[in-house]
Amino acid sequence: MEHRAPSTARAEALRAEQSYVSMLYDRLDAVRRRAETALREEHGRGTPGGTHQARVERDVSSHEHARRASQLSGVERGLCFGRIDEAGDETYYIGRVGLRDAGDELVLIDWRAPAARPFYTATPSDPGPLVRRRHLHTRGRTVVDLDDEVFDLGRMSEPDRRTLVGEAALMAALRRGRTGRMGDVVATIQAEQDQVIRSGLPGALVVQGGPGTGKTVAALHRAAYLLYAHRDTLERRGVLVVGPNTMFLRYIGNVLPSLGETEVVLTTVGELYPGVRATAADEPRTAVVKSDPRMVDLLRAAVRDRQRVPGGDLTILVPTKTSVRGGVEVVVERMALRIGHDTCVRARDRARTVRSPHNVARKLFVDSALTALALDEARQLDRPLDEEDLRYARAALWQTRSVREALDELWPLLTPERLVAELLADPAALRSAAAGVLRPEEADLLARPAGAPWTVDDVPLLDEAAELLGEDAAQAAAAERAARQERRVMERYARDVLVISGVAETTMLDARDLADWHDGDGSGLTTAQKAERDRRWAYGHVIVDEAQELSPMAWRTVMRRIPTRSLTVVGDVAQTGSAAGARSWGEMLDPYVRGRWREARLLVNYRTPAEIMEVAADVLKAVAPDQEPPISVRGGEAPPRALRVPRAGLRQALAELVRSEHAEIGEGRLAVLTPDARHDEIAAMLPEAASALTADALDSPSVVLTVTRSKGLEFDSVVIVAPDEILAQSPKGGQDLYVAITRATRRLTIVHEHDLPPVLARLRQRTDTSPAPCRP
Repeated sequence: MEHRAPSTARAEALRAEQSYVSMLYDRLDAVRRRAETALREEHGRGTPGGTHQARVERDVSSHEHARRASQLSGVERGLCFGRIDEAGDETYYIGRVGLRDAGDELVLIDWRAPAARPFYTATPSDPGPLVRRRHLHTRGRTVVDLDDEVFDLGRMSEPDRRTLVGEAALMAALRRGRTGRMGDVVATIQAEQDQVIRSGLPGALVVQGGPGTGKTVAALHRAAYLLYAHRDTLERRGVLVVGPNTMFLRYIGNVLPSLGETEVVLTTVGELYPGVRATAADEPRTAVVKSDPRMVDLLRAAVRDRQRVPGGDLTILVPTKTSVRGGVEVVVERMALRIGHDTCVRARDRARTVRSPHNVARKLFVDSALTALALDEARQLDRPLDEEDLRYARAALWQTRSVREALDELWPLLTPERLVAELLADPAALRSAAAGVLRPEEADLLARPAGAPWTVDDVPLLDEAAELLGEDAAQAAAAERAARQERRVMERYARDVLVISGVAETTMLDARDLADWHDGDGSGLTTAQKAERDRRWAYGHVIVDEAQELSPMAWRTVMRRIPTRSLTVVGDVAQTGSAAGARSWGEMLDPYVRGRWREARLLVNYRTPAEIMEVAADVLKAVAPDQEPPISVRGGEAPPRALRVPRAGLRQALAELVRSEHAEIGEGRLAVLTPDARHDEIAAMLPEAASALTADALDSPSVVLTVTRSKGLEFDSVVIVAPDEILAQSPKGGQDLYVAITRATRRLTIVHEHDLPPVLARLRQRTDTSPAPCRP
């Protein structure tokens, strides 16, 4: 047997893989050019004349080419990342998208395809058909390194044995510095994560995992997998991903496009109500009250309070008109029309009896009131009324401003924004609606000035109000009639397009598909864009990340978006920081999917080194003794340390500490995590660090964040300021400290003024009085 030096074997393997990867990029370029050329040709045709059918055909074709071009652009980085070898010299390359060569032979397997699954599931004890798994590391279009995992050396060919190279791909990925954006893990998915990703679509899947277990990135890969495996079901309805804040959404924003999927809606609870982008937070006690399911009864009472009757009979002055020459009507006098108090009560109670939403039932109340007014008018004028006369008289009265204003006072047409804003700004209305629902001191917590900005916890109230109010019956009926007519026209033209294009006899596309592309206003909106604008949109699947933070009211809002209850719920009850958040998954989910949710547990911590996790485990044992911390997969990093600093020297100490930590982590990312009340103070001490709580703050090498804003994020180095104040800032302060400690991937420093809290006793032996010196 010929023996070769390791460097020679590696060079030979790199050359061979580079040749194959270059061929794949050539194919990608060719397919992408074809899609872009087709798109330019469609645009070059201009606005088609003639029939509406021609416009539909052009827009559908243009949309498809644009979607394909976008998908192919998104997979440029790391197009091919793996290879699997089976006994018998069968070799398959795994990548972000499937590709075929000019002869239609498959040259790259989409990572979501069943044929690619052994790449993720093979283990030394159960390798399946594999003899080797190879990871390819690329920079741009260049293969820069390889990692081999051998499952059966005896079944490998002699040439393959001579090219075995590399270290574990997962460990190499974990050692890389953070970039401020979450990267996909499509090349290093572990077996337990693969089980989550490929779990079935129906029902609710809870992914319970401690810090660093990869639950978020597994859930995002699950979204990409479900869109691949259930394209027909999900592409029309879309996938919704709900995250804790806009900063987190920016952090994960690149993952799905890098996997070839762009038709996913990423949002927060504060953005679930169209037209509202709430980021402000309520004071914790107020947030707890707003999050309570009793708010449904309070809003229901608030709506009923707006359905009023006068204290006595209702009198309305209306102009009396007479016809003059030429048909012009002029006012000659005013008449006092009266509705008896009892009649008003009966009209109100009858409208309530139908149990329709407020704005829908309003038509019944208004009709009853107009009938009473018309009869009184006829009596005063001594004019008999038949059915046709009565309809005319009601219509004429409704055109009279004084009549509309009077009836609007009794049963107003309300929007959710108006109802909630006026309720919270009116202490008397709040006390009335809260009677028998909330304690007086709880109702007082809800009061705020008129014009106050919406908070995140207001959004579920707006959504609930929308359900209670409904839409104006006349407007809704007219819109529905118009939509049905437009849909019939659209499908008729779509059928004609299919016949003309020659695909009517195939199963590739049907008239409903074509009509969907151009539904509504004819603007050709994508599924994601349509869904974001429609509060009543029913998604095909919903993923909720950091789900332990959602309140019961927020869950009601989310569940309205997914009537099929096809959910992926991602979180860790040990990290619940909100007093209104989850204490158990059953408590949150059983009201909606009792007996139809399943749990997958991720037990391995890929992010947090064992040295740091020991400190975190002490905190967890104190605040949630029934929860087990995940097991760290790696160690060997610098031990965490405590730094005691008097308040007067904090500015200088932090500046020096940040400089020394950057010297240690190089181009990695550093976060200074603070108590909520001291964020602005600490941020002012570090002017070079990003501190605005905005999505782009993570692009900075250093950032100052509250613990709440750091959830779901990770940093090479973490500095925690005033752990005692974090513990004391809320009833869930212990969970907040646990979250803060576990954001670090390499280094952790605790800065404290007073004695360390008992839960950090492990660090007392490591307390220092000065930051590490900067390297030259």
